Amino acid sequence: MTITITEMPIRLANTPSFDDGDGSDADVVVQTKPKTKRPPLYKVLLLNDDYTPMEFVVHVLERFFGMSHAQAFEIMLTVHKKGVAVVGVFSHEIAETKVGQVMDFARRHQHPLQCTMEKE
Repeated sequence: MTITITEMPIRLANTPSFDDGDGSDADVVVQTKPKTKRPPLYKVLLLNDDYTPMEFVVHVLERFFGMSHAQAFEIMLTVHKKGVAVVGVFSHEIAETKVGQVMDFARRHQHPLQCTMEKE
């Protein structure tokens, strides 16, 4: 009695099969790296009011958003003329922190300055 052993390709589950041209199937294991999504960004907005002094707004922009005096002055004028301006774009946690800092600072100095955030 003779026993013949034949080689049979083993196909790995969930992998594509490719024909390498010689009639046999060659199995390829493809590893995919999961793509990490970037977290959503949030715009921090400064709103105009009729009571907060322009100098105070400039000071807030310099202190909490790291702007130069010239940059802060330009943004303050935009807020004054258009009623609102984007003062920065940040991750949710940073935007939330900046809004809280500005609102607390304005309240402590008895100004009604409003700062909000919205998804970009």
